[in-house]
Amino acid sequence: MSHDFSFQRRETFDTFRESKGVKLPARAVVDFAFFPELEQADWSGISRALEAAGYRVSRPDAEGEESEELIASIGPIPISAEEIWKYEEAATKIAIRFDFYPDGWELDI
Repeated sequence: MSHDFSFQRRETFDTFRESKGVKLPARAVVDFAFFPELEQADWSGISRALEAAGYRVSRPDAEGEESEELIASIGPIPISAEEIWKYEEAATKIAIRFDFYPDGWELDI
């Protein structure tokens, strides 16, 4: 699967530019969302690889079931576009090896 890291990076940096005036914490846990590209995506493989890289992995769902979304959490880390991008890029590089695609991030505050 081909992935446009330049576009993804621009989106992260644009988020920070657009949030001028919003009070952000100095440090926080950041949750990165990933979805499977293929029906037979390797859930256990991506989970093991992300955990080995220091992320906490979950599949939250409102009804207590596993969802089709994988959340990779890291931190607390310093909150800046550069720091978030560093971890977002690393997690995305892992995810695409297992046929998952990124679907944004949010601060877990």
